[in-house]
Amino acid sequence: MPSPPDLNVSRATIEQLVGPPVNDLSLYRRALTHRSLLRRYPNQDLQSNERLEFLGDALLDLVVGKMLYERYPDRDEGDLSRMRAQLVSEAPLARYARRMDLGTHLLMTDNAAADGGRDNPTILADAFEALVGAVYLDRGHAAACEFVQAHALAPFDLEEMLSRDTNYKSQLLEHMQAQGRPQPTYRVVNEVGPSHDKTFTVEAVVDDVALGQGTGSSKQQAEQGAAREALARRPTDSTAS
Repeated sequence: MPSPPDLNVSRATIEQLVGPPVNDLSLYRRALTHRSLLRRYPNQDLQSNERLEFLGDALLDLVVGKMLYERYPDRDEGDLSRMRAQLVSEAPLARYARRMDLGTHLLMTDNAAADGGRDNPTILADAFEALVGAVYLDRGHAAACEFVQAHALAPFDLEEMLSRDTNYKSQLLEHMQAQGRPQPTYRVVNEVGPSHDKTFTVEAVVDDVALGQGTGSSKQQAEQGAAREALARRPTDSTAS
């Protein structure tokens, strides 16, 4: 069984990414560890960033949700949810990670890197979430909030980001293309109501698997909802190893 490459991450590197102080260096090493290493070296004592990603995802929802709640007091729950999705879905998270040059520091197999893993939007988004989780566990809630503010909110024109027309079908298509997977198809699973006032339910399907479902007064609206739900579930990258 081959030995894994050197997985040491310097304290100076982490402090460059998240700022000092860094207390538990192992948390940040885990945040940068892609699961391809676990598949390549299954007998080694390695942990991927997936659990930290789960924690960071929840923290991002909370921090960004609170910011939107306070900044837009006249927006309803639906508007706030849509706005949050525009700030913490895969595409913007990958953008935040690229601005930090996070891909350079990811720990992954040579194959994963050769397949474009260091600029893969899913991998970058996951790593950004994991880094948020690591900061939270290492330095607490306030530090995690400051990290999100510094790297996700402050550097970007939020008004411009939130005003963009959101085409979730295009985003889902780009996501699948980046993974080398088939393009999504959409199927109507239900329609109710008279011909002049129908409500459609549509599923977004990839590889015969329904990834998301949406409803709307038109098929197009329902398809966008299905694509949006599929993106929220963030199908993981299946090609990098």
